[in-house]
Amino acid sequence: MSRVCELTGKRREKANRVSHSNIKTRRFLQPNLVKKKWQLTELKKSVTLTLSAAALRTIQARGGIERAIMLEKEDNLSDRLLGLKREIQKRRGARAGEVTGREVNAVQN
Repeated sequence: MSRVCELTGKRREKANRVSHSNIKTRRFLQPNLVKKKWQLTELKKSVTLTLSAAALRTIQARGGIERAIMLEKEDNLSDRLLGLKREIQKRRGARAGEVTGREVNAVQN
């Protein structure tokens, strides 16, 4: 398992540990990752995601996992979440098409 957040794209950072004598040695700062299972209501399925603690706060602030996926830049999303985003867009597009189709039929009658 790679240590990358699937929503925000956070990954490990390189840094220097600096001693008192100013000797610099390389160290790595790992993100705080958590595995969490989410229920996607629009797609009617559940998904287990590896997310950072910051991403969990982002999801809560944006009002749910689906909305957070839709608002996130595509560059940050993992391949799996990018596929889910496209599925949600298709589902929303199909739903919008049904509504406009009904409106057209109502206008013609």
